[in-house]
Amino acid sequence: MAKELYNLGEMPPLGVVPPKMHAWLIRAERFGKPTEAFQKEVVNTPPIADDEVLVYVMAAGINYNNVWAGLGIPVNVIGARNKAGEPEDFHIGGSDASGIVYKIGKDVTNVKVGDAVVMHCGQYSRNCEWVKSGGDPMYSPTFRIWGYETNWGSFAQFTKVQAQQCMPKPKHMNWEEAASYTLVAATAWRMLHGWGVNAVKKGDVALIWGGAGGLGSMAIQIAKAAGATSVAMVSGEDKFDYCMKLGAKGCINRNEFDHWGMLPHWKDNVGYAKWMKGVRAFGAKIWEVLGEKRAPNIVFEHPGETTIPTSIFVCDTGGMVVVCAGTTGYNATVDLRYLWMRQKRLQGSHFANTEQSNQMNELALRGLLDPCLSRAFTYEEIPVAHQLMYENKHPHGNMAVLVGATEFGLGASGKPPVAIAHPTLPKDDVHTTPHPYPMSEPLPSVAQAEAITITDDGTRVKDLMHHGIISCTPTDTVATVAKIMVNKEVHAVVVMDAGGKAIGVVSQTDMVLARQGRTSDEARTMLAQDIMTPGCATCDANMLLSDAVSLMTGRRMHRLVVTENDQPAGVISMTDVVRKIIGE
Repeated sequence: MAKELYNLGEMPPLGVVPPKMHAWLIRAERFGKPTEAFQKEVVNTPPIADDEVLVYVMAAGINYNNVWAGLGIPVNVIGARNKAGEPEDFHIGGSDASGIVYKIGKDVTNVKVGDAVVMHCGQYSRNCEWVKSGGDPMYSPTFRIWGYETNWGSFAQFTKVQAQQCMPKPKHMNWEEAASYTLVAATAWRMLHGWGVNAVKKGDVALIWGGAGGLGSMAIQIAKAAGATSVAMVSGEDKFDYCMKLGAKGCINRNEFDHWGMLPHWKDNVGYAKWMKGVRAFGAKIWEVLGEKRAPNIVFEHPGETTIPTSIFVCDTGGMVVVCAGTTGYNATVDLRYLWMRQKRLQGSHFANTEQSNQMNELALRGLLDPCLSRAFTYEEIPVAHQLMYENKHPHGNMAVLVGATEFGLGASGKPPVAIAHPTLPKDDVHTTPHPYPMSEPLPSVAQAEAITITDDGTRVKDLMHHGIISCTPTDTVATVAKIMVNKEVHAVVVMDAGGKAIGVVSQTDMVLARQGRTSDEARTMLAQDIMTPGCATCDANMLLSDAVSLMTGRRMHRLVVTENDQPAGVISMTDVVRKIIGE
């Protein structure tokens, strides 16, 4: 007769499912850092649907998503599920796992009780019309990340998954190794193999950002298996050997370059020239590593904001930059000329579908994918593992925790099909870059469950604007316009034509950019019409100040011309907003 509850590590008889189980839970009332958010509790073992499987968890993988789940930001995953009709007031996280099948639904045919499995984290409704018509499940509105967007993840004795998530466990891997690689490896597989004519192939060159990280370490191996040559980007030479043992041709230390970040303005001749010098030097470093002048056919991206401009520039004509995250920020800049004239592709990618996950896992089964497990923890240390991620003190590679397994190193039942190098990172290696922004944040759509609340104190543009327009003519010289600015103590002048119509603005920034790459005499003799920003970025005097600020930041501007009855009447600047903040 089954016991009510089995102790952790006390495996029930095969196929016997106890009514209750041990688990680490997150609850809304303790949202915060992982060591506070995660607590051990005993809960009911979940029932399964006809297409689902109950797996006894031997080990689980650690990913950033449950750091965010514990913090309750950027989304309260418990509240989101409650609004969707799910009753549980807790979250059991964990989006990677290895274990043994203990129960299957009546429609399940791909696994049986007793099978050793690993699980990918993509869930979707089999009743979705898009899926039933043969569409990629990744595009289904029902797609969710198991153990983050869904409940009943792997930080428990039993986890509830869809049968399509289950894949054979590589026999040569122990439980913790097998639990650590699936999420990142499947993500990397889709990025490299999921995009038609741009899929990685034999003879290609792949530039891999974060080569020593969880994603990058998988990408290097997947590229190698396809016959491609990879160049790994890392944060220091101490990671070169690690990446090259995984299969990289060579490595580049990103700290040797300082051109990272958003592009300079295209009118900034000096700034753009300096950026161009830096990015060309970076491209030459790729040639040096390759031993030939070749550009990457595919660039494996996830830093985002600081690196996208460089990635697009160095990518080969007709090549692809594929991105799955924005770990340094989301607002990347692009010189569109290189995108359209060189016909490059900027492709977004998110996790992987069932077919792609199994294709990736086949590589693992063949022994051609090292899980790159950097550290394993005990069940008691689940909060500690997440706390290391929260503090950005975790090692590169992948991490796992024991759940049902009683010791490290258990679970391997065969030898590796092929012998591959098992690289190790330097002792005490940790991340030197800021922890990433949330990668699985739900995005706003046309249909929202509830309206977004905007807080505003009601200040209008007219409350802070400078009344009156200071103008010049299109044929005034830059020297003349500069004198107007200095004498009137303003930062911008509106350019008015003979009919009194505003046709543009000359700002101090425009004047400084005109000076870039020219002598002072050359700059002084230029005309306002040659350097002005055509058109007037305007706002109405009755516009909310917060809306005007958003308009300026969206256009990367510092001021707007204010109109009343569609006629220029004054100027509002960021300086005015700052003065309001400090109370002047």
